[in-house]
Amino acid sequence: MSDSQLEKLFVESPLPREDLLLNLGMYTRSALLMKFLVMNDIYERIKDIPGALLEFGVGWGQNLVLLENLRAIHEPFNKQRIIVGFDTFAGYATTDKTHVTPGNYCDYLASLLAAHEGSNALGHVRGNHRLVAGDAEVTVPRYFKDHPETIVAVAFFDIGVYRPTKAALETIMPALVPGSVLVFDELTGPGASGEAIAFKEVLGGSSYKIEQSRYHPSKAIVTMK
Repeated sequence: MSDSQLEKLFVESPLPREDLLLNLGMYTRSALLMKFLVMNDIYERIKDIPGALLEFGVGWGQNLVLLENLRAIHEPFNKQRIIVGFDTFAGYATTDKTHVTPGNYCDYLASLLAAHEGSNALGHVRGNHRLVAGDAEVTVPRYFKDHPETIVAVAFFDIGVYRPTKAALETIMPALVPGSVLVFDELTGPGASGEAIAFKEVLGGSSYKIEQSRYHPSKAIVTMK
């Protein structure tokens, strides 16, 4: 079945809207399910590691929503997990893979994250999500200056550009602990040079284990020792 056929069946679904929301698996392609499995695998690796869950380059924000719901599944009463997404929400001019969101999308995503949080255990305890808009070269160092207590349990990298990736890596290095996990979308393969160069320059002398995801070979998983 082609994507266009599946999209047509989804748009024309006879399911009532409330049932459609609870049966999205009927329209989920294996490629998307694979991403869900990757995210669950990563969360299981860090659930005993204290610290924040970070993403650099959030796109539409699906990973942030998954992290909130995986938190609710694996540790429903741990409200000490802070989930932080860094993104320009306007793209970088130096890449042809720019992801530009509508002007008010950051506010929409914040509302969506709040809705998920409110539906999970201890939903009355709010404020565990933060969205930081702007160039990572500026916003990431500023965030860690403002929040020096931050420990990083996991950080996802999907910026794809050398300088902001390097700035983010350099900033979070002192906040990593043994068992912290870094996940890279573009460490190898075509177009991976910026992320790969930043990785080697910053982590060259560090002790870590690196592997490819068993569910998604293009994703590199780095576990700090």
